[in-house]
Amino acid sequence: MADNKLREEKSATGLHPLKFVLWLIIISIIMMFAAFTSAYIVRREEGNWLEFDLPNILLINTAVIVLSSFSMQWAYSSAKHNNLARLKLLLVLTIGLGIAFLVGQWNGWAALVADNIYFGGAGSNPAGSFLYVLTGLHGFHLITGLIFLAVVLWSSFRYSVHSKNLLRIQLCTIYWHFLGGLWLYLYIFLRINH
Repeated sequence: MADNKLREEKSATGLHPLKFVLWLIIISIIMMFAAFTSAYIVRREEGNWLEFDLPNILLINTAVIVLSSFSMQWAYSSAKHNNLARLKLLLVLTIGLGIAFLVGQWNGWAALVADNIYFGGAGSNPAGSFLYVLTGLHGFHLITGLIFLAVVLWSSFRYSVHSKNLLRIQLCTIYWHFLGGLWLYLYIFLRINH
């Protein structure tokens, strides 16, 4: 019965209500990161900003999240073509890549700590604090994406994701690609402004 609510019914706007909500969430996340990256630039100009090398793991994480975006798109294509075995495999792969990304972020933070770059506190480097905030917020949103992926994977094992019922995987694919794009923005921003 719950699956019937997730059919691709459109409202008067021509957009499914859940897609509309997802786009509102994405817009609010964009605004939040735009505010933080703007604050980064303003704070850097105020002084007391100690530059340091970004952890190399951030480049590896960039490759991991791009690969996960490809696997997510392939999973969506598999659902459209009713290749349910490949769909499940690719969803598991995408989850694995997402977890690998989070482990990479954790290792990046460990590298920062090893270089005596900490978050907050008296005498701390604001550049380091901003890096923790930006990567931590992205990591939080990636965890929500992993939860969303797990729900879609569970639904695929119940045969609720297929060519006639694509809404769940469409929403998940949109959100996952957004997270990948957001990370690319953050990585490029940090490389240019660090």
